[in-house]
Amino acid sequence: MATANIPLLALTCGEPAGIGPELAVMLVADEVPSARLVAVGDPALLAERAALLGRRVEVRVLTPDEPVPAPRRGVLPVWPVALRAPSQPGRLEPANAGHVLETLDVAIAACLSGHAAGMVTTPLHKGVILDAGHVGFTGHTEYLRDACGMKEVVMMLATDSALHARGPGMLALRVALATTHLPLREVADAITAPRLERLLRILYADLQRWFGVVAPRIAVCGLNPHAGEGGHLGREELDVIIPTLEGLRAEGLALDGPLPADTLFTPRHLEGVDAVLAMYHDQGLPVLKYAGFGRAANITLGLPLVRTSVDHGTALDLAGTGRADLGSLRVAVALAAQMAGRSTTTPA
Repeated sequence: MATANIPLLALTCGEPAGIGPELAVMLVADEVPSARLVAVGDPALLAERAALLGRRVEVRVLTPDEPVPAPRRGVLPVWPVALRAPSQPGRLEPANAGHVLETLDVAIAACLSGHAAGMVTTPLHKGVILDAGHVGFTGHTEYLRDACGMKEVVMMLATDSALHARGPGMLALRVALATTHLPLREVADAITAPRLERLLRILYADLQRWFGVVAPRIAVCGLNPHAGEGGHLGREELDVIIPTLEGLRAEGLALDGPLPADTLFTPRHLEGVDAVLAMYHDQGLPVLKYAGFGRAANITLGLPLVRTSVDHGTALDLAGTGRADLGSLRVAVALAAQMAGRSTTTPA
């Protein structure tokens, strides 16, 4: 395949004290990546981490105008973003928060300009970014939403067997979230009829756009235990969720629910379902991670660009040990390449 036909993906290295930099190094040291990858991070840090792990990797610094070569084992092209302060594995340094955000800005700009076909992110540390004074920062998903000028986006995780239009059984899961990084006491107020409608429209459209699902079927969780038990355990289902689903069904969207989450995530209810919409973070993601932790990826839907990520955090305790698991990064890269292949543009 010609180099220009292999998707170019910008891989941000995340929190420098975490496992993100070594995941980038390990991926190219151990195998030929499934896409043209260019890391966005500090070249010296990546070279140091490669040496620490005993991996033979050529860290090749590129300018934005230089072509990114075809994927090759042992070669890691890099768009350089300098650290603000020295970094050691496992030790957070608030001074490097600006570095982390700059890597995101570089990758976002490359995608929006058409230079890159998509971006894959490794974990950042929300706490240290907040400690550094970036007030209101809540994570990758919301940062990308604001940077791209979008009113609403959807966070969805998918296991590796769900990368195709439909997969068998519980291991083929796509779980989207109606709310993301919110305290639990704020979740109910965040689920309004207009917002829920927007989220479902984005989920439906992007299942068609990026996954080739012609007529998506989406199962929707209730917010309360037993989906509210007819209003006896909360009225959000009666007042918000059910009317919203009924309105969208009248337009032809295939929506099941609201269903109690403890019964929705069973083989019988998941049969033929293309995605599940959970109402909050810890309602849907524990099930998905139990079914496929390390074999799942995070996707941001509703953006004008392709963005995937790993399904785990910075793992500060593993940083520098070489024991980080590449599984989720492999899935995130493969998924971003698949999604980019459906794009109508052909980045350089």
